[in-house]
Amino acid sequence: MPINYQALAVQGVQGLMPYQPGKPIDELARELGLDPSGIVKLASNENPLGPSPLALEAARKALSELCRYPDGNGFKLKAKLSEKLGVSAAQITLGNGSNDVLEVIARSFADASTDIIYSQYAFAVYPLVTRAIGARGVEVPAKNWGHDLAAMAAAVTDQTRLIFVANPNNPTGTVQSAEAVEKFLAAVPERVIVVLDEAYCEYLEGDEHQRSLALLSRYPNLIISRTFSKAWGLAALRVGYGIASAEITDILNRVRQPFNVDAIAQAAATAVLDDDDYLVRSRQVNTAGLKQLEQAFDELSLSYIPSSGNFIAVDVGEQAPVIFNQLLAQGVIVRPVAGYGMPRHLRVSVGLPAENQRFIEALTHALEMPEDQSAHG
Repeated sequence: MPINYQALAVQGVQGLMPYQPGKPIDELARELGLDPSGIVKLASNENPLGPSPLALEAARKALSELCRYPDGNGFKLKAKLSEKLGVSAAQITLGNGSNDVLEVIARSFADASTDIIYSQYAFAVYPLVTRAIGARGVEVPAKNWGHDLAAMAAAVTDQTRLIFVANPNNPTGTVQSAEAVEKFLAAVPERVIVVLDEAYCEYLEGDEHQRSLALLSRYPNLIISRTFSKAWGLAALRVGYGIASAEITDILNRVRQPFNVDAIAQAAATAVLDDDDYLVRSRQVNTAGLKQLEQAFDELSLSYIPSSGNFIAVDVGEQAPVIFNQLLAQGVIVRPVAGYGMPRHLRVSVGLPAENQRFIEALTHALEMPEDQSAHG
């Protein structure tokens, strides 16, 4: 009798489904015979400006040392982050993207005897990593598509070990104020680790993305996670980081894999932190793009969730899967979010003005097509 390897997997893994990323351009081109250069990808919340010139130059220089292991402690990157953020290097944990940081946190503090709390409509990695380590996930119903922080605090029990809070949240784009976050932290017992996932914080207006850092000294159970994949334009290199107390950081670095951030990623990330103009332009393009998309949705009488990220979720109705496929047929890739419990919505990343317009025209055409004419699949 053949061995059932599914049954050999640990219990938490047996029911997992792999994370589904946005469809790559080359994959769609192969499937539909389209010219890759004519495809617009607005599915993965990437920076449409392309990488910073400073990051590119640093990456090129790092290529000459491909035969060497990277700095396992990330000294230069931590030093630059320390300078920029006003925290000690001893408070920083580097990760292979912020997803890696989230997994390291979960593996460091939770197991099959503990609970992890997260919100409805929150980032898919939270329940994924929870189940993978065998912990029990507690999903708290959302409020107006965002985190109900009061309900999440009330859900804490003696078994609770971790709480994940995405701010801004993906895929809904909702955001909690610094005051609301602090009120929440004050209501959570210090024995419960709170992870404030700020992957999109650089898109917030003014100095709002810096305000959470001040909470670290007052709440020793707080961990802030961030990434270089979004506003900093380094998604392909996979580099993120966590900021916490030196004590918690020491624990995370015991679990973190050696050499988890490669040398090219470290070099590019260190360099891009000096490109303030790039970050300003990223915000400007994003703000203008959100307004462009919102105006189009208003003209099409489509409801949407106001977003503080570099994406927006729009309600296209019960035919969302059909419209998604019709967009693909026109060479426009967006993200269906039925897996998040949002079957009527599509999440659209903000692109350059011409890319946004291409999506708007394709969406308008898809909405005008008869429901029985699914153009793909």
